[in-house]
Amino acid sequence: MRRLGLRTRVTAAFAVGALLLSASMALISYDLTRRSLLDERERAALRAAYFDATVVRAGIDTETPDVVQVLRSLDTGGSRRPVLHLDGEWYARTADPGTTAAIPVELRRVVTAGKPAVQRVRVDDQPALVVGVPLSATATYFEVNSLRELEQTFQVLALALTTVAIMVAGSGAALGWYATRHGLRPLTAVADAAEKIAAGDFTARLDPATDPDLTRLSSSFNQMVDQLARRIERDRRFAADVSHELRSPLQTLAAAASVLARRREQQDERTAIAAGLVADEIDRFQRLVNDLIDLARSDQPAHRAPVDVVALARDACHALDLPASIVRLAPEVSATWLVERRRVAQVLANLLDNAVTYGGGPTCVLLDRDGSAGVIEVDDDGPGVPLEDREVIFDRFVRGRAAHTRGAGDGTGLGLALVAQHATAHGGHVTVTDRPGGGARFRITLPESLT
Repeated sequence: MRRLGLRTRVTAAFAVGALLLSASMALISYDLTRRSLLDERERAALRAAYFDATVVRAGIDTETPDVVQVLRSLDTGGSRRPVLHLDGEWYARTADPGTTAAIPVELRRVVTAGKPAVQRVRVDDQPALVVGVPLSATATYFEVNSLRELEQTFQVLALALTTVAIMVAGSGAALGWYATRHGLRPLTAVADAAEKIAAGDFTARLDPATDPDLTRLSSSFNQMVDQLARRIERDRRFAADVSHELRSPLQTLAAAASVLARRREQQDERTAIAAGLVADEIDRFQRLVNDLIDLARSDQPAHRAPVDVVALARDACHALDLPASIVRLAPEVSATWLVERRRVAQVLANLLDNAVTYGGGPTCVLLDRDGSAGVIEVDDDGPGVPLEDREVIFDRFVRGRAAHTRGAGDGTGLGLALVAQHATAHGGHVTVTDRPGGGARFRITLPESLT
């Protein structure tokens, strides 16, 4: 399972934390508010019930009391329903057996015993508050207070608090995203600098003044890059110096071998064969030294300039006695690319030479585009490159299996490494796949080469 990124995890943590906090506060606020309103409503119901009970007691304390008229004289509004239990009979303003049935038996027993009581019940599936007040040994007064409006208030309050909790959670997620975006900005700068360094730009550095808390990281990173750049430059100079130093004795050996080659008719067979082998090895040695010098130079970023890549590809074909007709320019693709001429020329020459030596000869050189990137594809008619060799063949001094089965074995093992190095210097890459119909297809992508 794919692991979530740091930004996603931090944002989710902020959102969950904000949701838990807001939900807890909402529940506490709802409970406190509900209790406060219910207590206030209960106190108000008790005051009203005691006042109405006094009026009822005075009304029935006559020889011939009109109980119904006394109850109707009460100002109870629409939320309170008075009920009187007198001499074993129930009296109300109107015939409403549901109201008397809603008064709990236990509450009646307590009030009949001479103690006032309060209890919450449900009448007609609606919340209500019953208040009982004893009037005399034979009379008890009850008021059923509707809590419907209060229940609706609780529902509105719950909806409002839920909405606030969701909004707070969303705000927490937004805050987490904002915090990670700015908090990870230094890491993004490190990643960008590392990508530039990997592409060969050793001038990339971090600004220590960007964030005081990351000064040590920036300084350490810059020191690491400085040391890496010095080491690479030292190795590059060493390879270049050694290669240059080898050129002089190689030129002397090449001149001597040339003299021996011109006098081959004057030599016996064994001497002539030995002289030929020496000349071939000297030639291979010279190509190896030249490739090492090119590798020593290829660590630097590409110096781009407008180049006619079609003419460059045709020149590379002409140098190897290949037909220029194999060079094709894709429709709607400009022939002028922003690249370094020397590097692209060597890329084309090495790929074509590789196709001639190991791939049965090139069949097509396609110049295409992928967005703003220039794409060079070189197809050959060989056996292709096995999957297990498609990565390693671009390493230095590595040759694929075709080099041992088809070629003469006199390659330097640096040709494809130079191709990969030149592609990297342009910020691109090289891959090899199977060509439809058989053979190999080498694809070089050079970003920002086309407009």
